[in-house]
Amino acid sequence: MAYNVREMLNNFVEGLEGLGQTNPEQVEAFMGLLGASYEPKAVDYKTKELISVAIGCYNRCEYCIVYHVYKALEAGATREEIIESAMVAVAFGGGPAMAYSVTLLKDCLEEFEKDFQ
Repeated sequence: MAYNVREMLNNFVEGLEGLGQTNPEQVEAFMGLLGASYEPKAVDYKTKELISVAIGCYNRCEYCIVYHVYKALEAGATREEIIESAMVAVAFGGGPAMAYSVTLLKDCLEEFEKDFQ
């Protein structure tokens, strides 16, 4: 089963924007936390996105995988770096993490890589 990852990415971003219209304080607080967490300091932004890909695979969060594969590619990560990060998740998460790595993660790479070539 192939995922429509572009639609998933758009749905997530639009959903977050829509929620921000009705719950601005909570969404702004969440976005502030994200902004502070992803600020490059001792760990650069690309590495933080690769960590996020691994956590998304480990937790089996489909929207996290879609969003953070896109953001990792946008930050300059390669296919190999993204897959290697996912394999760290597999080392901790076993079969379920592998299942998301060989399906959804693969679909994200195939769809989004061309955006950054």
